[in-house]
Amino acid sequence: MKNKEFNFPPVTAVLLAIVSVQCGAAIAKTLFPAIGAAGTASMRIGISAIILFIAYRPNLKNITPEQWKIVIPYGLSLGAMNLIFYLAIERIQIGLAVTLEFIGPLLVAIVGSKRLIDYCWVVLAATGIILIAPWSNDRIDPLGVLFALIAGGLWATYIILGGKVSKVMNDGQAVSTGMLFAALLILPFGFYENGLANLTPKLFGMGVALALLSSAIPFTLEMKALGQLPPRTFSILMSLEPAAASICAFIFLQENLNIYEILAMLCVIIASAGSTLTAKK
Repeated sequence: MKNKEFNFPPVTAVLLAIVSVQCGAAIAKTLFPAIGAAGTASMRIGISAIILFIAYRPNLKNITPEQWKIVIPYGLSLGAMNLIFYLAIERIQIGLAVTLEFIGPLLVAIVGSKRLIDYCWVVLAATGIILIAPWSNDRIDPLGVLFALIAGGLWATYIILGGKVSKVMNDGQAVSTGMLFAALLILPFGFYENGLANLTPKLFGMGVALALLSSAIPFTLEMKALGQLPPRTFSILMSLEPAAASICAFIFLQENLNIYEILAMLCVIIASAGSTLTAKK
């Protein structure tokens, strides 16, 4: 696997990453009853780290101290984000979790914005978030909501650090090295939960597919995009996540969409398209 195989335009790379991640999230949730959220996250990140290390063969000896200072926090934020998000969707619906999680990237977009038109797209995306989230539902697990919000903060950190690491390291080297540290952070939780003890050949095969869909492919694509897009543009494009999550949850988990969720998807899609069309060159 060489970088040229992922030589997509940055916007296309982000969109492909979104679809891949959300399909993986829906598949991951089907594994929770067998191996738990932490076990699923451990298997996903662990297998992804192996795949990416073999594919890119990063030369760790040649990484400079300056690069280590960025790639280690990048990898740790990546691992923590995925673990906390899985703990969230274990307790609440995927669409709601992704909606709440998006508050982090949305804040990145607001802080980085200096043009009025950018605020308009952010407001439209925020409207979609409000519509898709069942705020009046008092049956929502508050711990799941808290986990989703924490994952959002980690997502914002990932965006910022990803942009920095992409400037000082090769795409493949950055994502493969970062994934190693993500795995080192998450694996102890998987063993502690003891979910990995329940692995079967079938579950392991699903884990390989999950690793490809949710980590290896999308994080490589996102790293490519982060090196070419401003952080705020990347963040607003990621507003498609709630819509993609709802669609994938409907396909794989039979979670029905209501009128508010459909309206929310329209809002975030328009915001994402608008931000792309009006982005500074």
